[in-house]
Amino acid sequence: MSLPTLLEHRLRLPVVVAPMFLISNPQLVLACCRNGVVGSFPALNQRESSGFKAWLEEIDAGLAGLDNAAPYAVNLIVHNSNPRLQADLDICVEHKVPVIITSLGAVKELVDAVHGYGGLVFHDVTTRRHAEKAADAGVDGLIAVAAGAGGHAGTWSPFSLIAEIRQFFDRTVLLAGCLNHGHEILAAQLLGADLAYFGTRFIATRESHAPDAYKEMLMASKAADIVHTAAVSGVPASFMRQSLERAGFDLAALKENVETGAGAKLKPLTDEAKAWKTVWSAGQGVGEINDLPDVNELIARLDAEYRTAQTRSIELAKHWPR
Repeated sequence: MSLPTLLEHRLRLPVVVAPMFLISNPQLVLACCRNGVVGSFPALNQRESSGFKAWLEEIDAGLAGLDNAAPYAVNLIVHNSNPRLQADLDICVEHKVPVIITSLGAVKELVDAVHGYGGLVFHDVTTRRHAEKAADAGVDGLIAVAAGAGGHAGTWSPFSLIAEIRQFFDRTVLLAGCLNHGHEILAAQLLGADLAYFGTRFIATRESHAPDAYKEMLMASKAADIVHTAAVSGVPASFMRQSLERAGFDLAALKENVETGAGAKLKPLTDEAKAWKTVWSAGQGVGEINDLPDVNELIARLDAEYRTAQTRSIELAKHWPR
């Protein structure tokens, strides 16, 4: 297990809650951190850098004096479609944000800026090539976004993605894709990950900023309802079929789009934000989501399931001795 010093002995569970576009907010971040898991949000969930800075101030104030709280993280889009990158990075440096999660680009200069104040950089990857480039940039951790994950997801099995990353990367690895329960946290660790990366499950919480209709659709959906397509944002991502149909997308055309690899260029952020407001993302784990707990209740449940899984693994070892 490879955890940076910043995270050692500061987590109740080996869990990071993903930064979800238009969903994550300070309330969700604070609830996660206060319950001992890393909470995060995208800087672009605020329309301007001044609002982003205000959110950081709110989170810093909400965690002040809490010795048992987990660190928080901010997601930065490292892509030429993001005109705010430098301004938002400067604000992160000013506030010494503990963990930066980068997407759509791994840049050594950004990593060095975060390392300059003692922060960590974790980077989203969907293939070995992406992982190798991020490792070369000096990131502290790789987030293996495997098949079935929500948001900008990959198509590789978690078995192959983790195994190939571990051939060359001995630092922190996080696994994303269809995680809903505590036993899946342990499964991620057994595969070779250090941390489990939860997304969709935390959309369906009371603190989440998702509209009620979004949460209701999550609870009504199954894995077969998830469509992986580049048509919405220009980069392949996972969305609920019902929301795509309601927005007027032709599902047959979306299938063609995925198969041909068309649309592999990220759309302008203003266009993407408009699209994601009406086309709702989710991972294939939706079939296991049937309630709307608050974060405190959900993490307590994950904790109990994780401990039970640990005990069960010991019992399995007894049944299969050497």
